[in-house]
Amino acid sequence: MSQSTASVTPVKTAGVVDRQRPGLRQRIAEAAEKSWRPLALLVVCFAAWWVIAATEMVEAYLVPSPGATFDVIIDKPDYLWQHTWVTTYETLLGFVIAVAVGILAAVLMVASTTVEKTLYPILLFAQVVPKIAIAPLFVVWLGFGIAPKILIAVLIAFFPVVISMVTGLKAVDPEMLQLSATMGARPWQTFLKIRFPASLPHLFSGLKVAVTLAVTGAVVGEFVGANEGLGYVILQANGNLDTPMLFAGLLVMSLIGVVLFVLVEIAEKLLLPWHASRRDQGATTAY
Repeated sequence: MSQSTASVTPVKTAGVVDRQRPGLRQRIAEAAEKSWRPLALLVVCFAAWWVIAATEMVEAYLVPSPGATFDVIIDKPDYLWQHTWVTTYETLLGFVIAVAVGILAAVLMVASTTVEKTLYPILLFAQVVPKIAIAPLFVVWLGFGIAPKILIAVLIAFFPVVISMVTGLKAVDPEMLQLSATMGARPWQTFLKIRFPASLPHLFSGLKVAVTLAVTGAVVGEFVGANEGLGYVILQANGNLDTPMLFAGLLVMSLIGVVLFVLVEIAEKLLLPWHASRRDQGATTAY
């Protein structure tokens, strides 16, 4: 009886180390370890900015002090929020459209060599054309509404999505594809079960680039012709020599890009916990 109820000693495989899930304190320590360097650099940059403004190395109407810039943000929150929301909406809509169209184009290019040879030169040509040069045409064609801003955001964010997705779909292990065909899987089953999951790490690399470029595209569109948005705020502040407001607009625009980048990284961590770049716990092989 005692033998049957005896605890079973787990068998350990040679070369495999079991790691327990880190506790809350350890995770906080790891987060602090990862974040203190960029935070320290940010503090140094703000300190240098403050020193330049305080010592009047540059005239105040050219480079305002951090205090003057943050005073503008505090004094006019409703004004900045209104224009921030417009730019954020244009960015998100342009990013979503770029992702949907980019993934579709990548799938078609991988599925058909003819489509790839036809589309790739056109995509490359569209990418090298300066968007700021053709933005006025979009305003003439589509008016001063939201459409030209979204279109420019789509054009700028589209290329990284396509290239990363094509790379991911082509990087699948050929032996996996042969095994799938041997087992009688249909092409759409192979795509859903093998190709698409394997391409997600590459896709998310492109998404993190694309989401920051989408912010730039929306602001560029607002530079050309708009009566709202952060691009409009920056242009108005520049014309009125209101450098505190100009710097405030730039800071808010940068904050939008950082927040969206972090959101994409969080989505990547949630959707791809199995990927090597996210494998920080569990059993690891040590050789």
